[in-house]
Amino acid sequence: MNPAAETWLDDALAALGALLQARGLHAELVVVGGASLLLHGVISRPTRDVDVLGGRSVAGGVLPMATLPPPLASAVADVGLALDLQQDWLNLGPAGLLKLGLPKGFAGRLAPRTYGGLVVWLAAPEDLVYLKVYAAADHWPLRDRHMADLVALQPSARDLQAAAAWAQTHDPSPAFADNLTAMLAALSRELGHGE
Repeated sequence: MNPAAETWLDDALAALGALLQARGLHAELVVVGGASLLLHGVISRPTRDVDVLGGRSVAGGVLPMATLPPPLASAVADVGLALDLQQDWLNLGPAGLLKLGLPKGFAGRLAPRTYGGLVVWLAAPEDLVYLKVYAAADHWPLRDRHMADLVALQPSARDLQAAAAWAQTHDPSPAFADNLTAMLAALSRELGHGE
C-alpha cells in the first residue's frame, strides 16, 4: 500500500465528513474507480480523484445525480481549497453508467465507510472487475491503469467472461467487441489463465 496515496484520500474524505457534520449535513455517496480500489486495499497506485457513481437511497439502491447538491458541492469545494486539491477531486464522472445499468446485485454488495457526516459506499471488488473490463476495452489498445487495476483484482476466467458479457450490453458495436476480445486475451495471458 502506498501510504501517501491512501493518506490524501482518507484526509480529504475525513475533512469532508467533518465539515458536513459541522454544518449539520449528511451525505451518502457510492464510490467506484481507483478510490474504491485504494480504500479496499487492492491497489497502491495514487489516484487523483474520487469517482462518485451517485447517491445512496434509503432503500439501498444507487440514486442518479446530475450534479452534486449545492450544500455538498460547497463543502467539497471548501475541502479542496483547504487541502490544495484539484477542483474536481470528487466528481460524478462515472454517473452515466447508471443509465446503462449496473452489474446484477451491485447495490447489495456495497461496503460503507463513515467519515463524520459522510458515508462512502464502496463498490465491491467483484463489481469493480465489471467496470474495469468495460473501461479497459474502451481504452484498448492503450494499456493503462484499468489494465493494471484488473491485474491487481486477480479476477478468475469466469469473472472475466461475466464482465465481458455485461460490458457488451453497454457497447454492442463490433469495434468494441474486437477491442474487448483483444484486451481479454492480453489480460488472460498476464493473469496466467489457461496455462
